[in-house]
Amino acid sequence: MKSKLDKTKFIQDLKNILEEKYVLTSEASKYGHRKGYRYGMGEAFAVIKPGDLLEFWKVLELCVESGYIVIMQAANTGLTGGSTPEGTDYDRPIVIINTMRINDIHLIDKGKQIIGLPGSTLFELENILAPIGREPHSVIGSTSIGASIIGGICNNSGGSLIQRGPAYTELALYAQVNENDELVLINNLGIELGDTPEDILSNLQTKNYSSDQIQFPKKLASDNAYEERLRAIDEDTPARFNADGRRLHGVSGSAGKVAVFAVRLDTYPAAKKNKVFYIGTNKPDVLWKMRRDILSKFKNIPTTGDYLHRACYDATKKYSKDNFIVIDQLGTSFIPTLFALKRKVDLIAGRFKFMPDKFSDRLMQFLSKFWPNHLPPRMENFRDLYEHHWIIETSDEAIDESRVYFKDFFNTHEGDFFECTDREGEKAVLHRFVAGSAIGRYHAIHQKKVGPMMSIDVAFPRNEKDWFENLPPEIEDQLE
Repeated sequence: MKSKLDKTKFIQDLKNILEEKYVLTSEASKYGHRKGYRYGMGEAFAVIKPGDLLEFWKVLELCVESGYIVIMQAANTGLTGGSTPEGTDYDRPIVIINTMRINDIHLIDKGKQIIGLPGSTLFELENILAPIGREPHSVIGSTSIGASIIGGICNNSGGSLIQRGPAYTELALYAQVNENDELVLINNLGIELGDTPEDILSNLQTKNYSSDQIQFPKKLASDNAYEERLRAIDEDTPARFNADGRRLHGVSGSAGKVAVFAVRLDTYPAAKKNKVFYIGTNKPDVLWKMRRDILSKFKNIPTTGDYLHRACYDATKKYSKDNFIVIDQLGTSFIPTLFALKRKVDLIAGRFKFMPDKFSDRLMQFLSKFWPNHLPPRMENFRDLYEHHWIIETSDEAIDESRVYFKDFFNTHEGDFFECTDREGEKAVLHRFVAGSAIGRYHAIHQKKVGPMMSIDVAFPRNEKDWFENLPPEIEDQLE
């Protein structure tokens, strides 16, 4: 389908909807939105930044009417390139709609649930909920890099928080194109907001609704069956995996197929106390046995359980050192600013032919060499002793239950554990988190001698015992 309007008129129509400074058409202004955090880089005719839900709707209407491809974007922190174009072989012009200016969060039912608008982030949500003793569905990983609430829902992200499961809701407000190529607004939010799109969006934007208009239908605002699935350790299917049909519903798992205006989510009571345990072993079967014991026998399962192989430990220590230090020293609130600065540096460097590609990565990697070792001595000792590492975070009643189990278990099994101090726990969890950026940095530094990057998510059956892959020598010898 070809565009029905000429590009000049299309841009002018956009400027009639919102301020000109939020209609980006120059290459410099579009660059940070066309390029993904790890993957994705392509052409976009324009980047649009609506300031409220009604502007968002009007921009969508114009794009659909004009036949333009729409790519929805919020924080652009995803690792799989879903928020950016890829390449130049699209059949129509692309418009990126960035929603970060629409960042309101509404608390409902005394904070037991929230309404998140398109640009609201997990970091903002965490700060809003903390004073009332509640937490969002995700408090690690995506929170730290400024990811949006809705982005996580659209990708069913998460699962690290094993008591809460992947991001999921059946309560949302979204737009889709119907079989007649018409844009329609679907209100499954469970709040009476009016009859027309304009009324619904305006009333939600201005919080023009009362508690009497909030309904509590028999629909989920979280994946409340995840712990039960995890505990079914003899099943021959994974507990979670990408595009799991069990959790594809409305906006959940929609991955850009619809335009999301709001989601309604459960919140959770904050833990009163937390404790991190650091596990080390040279035998994969030890971790297999522990996992089965914990999930089948514990009354209170841990909060998280994240694995690190020694090779990943080393790569993260070297190639994610600067990310670790920035988060550790400046806090997670600085990360979105760092991303923006990094993109600007690369944009400026790209104007000079003598400057290397990925200049910001190369600069930060060079500077990180001058910072002393940032990891605790006990972690470093375990790195030398053990190939397999498991970082288990527990809370409240699960702390004592875990402590007793670990002491008893390692009396009769190979390996060991230590109970982290608060500072060690922070660093262990952060080290595991920044592991995700190590591959991108390694590729940026060594891109001339390695091929393209490819992310692989492996979802093991819950009854899988041989989870650790032993590669044949002819492959293993080629890996760094």
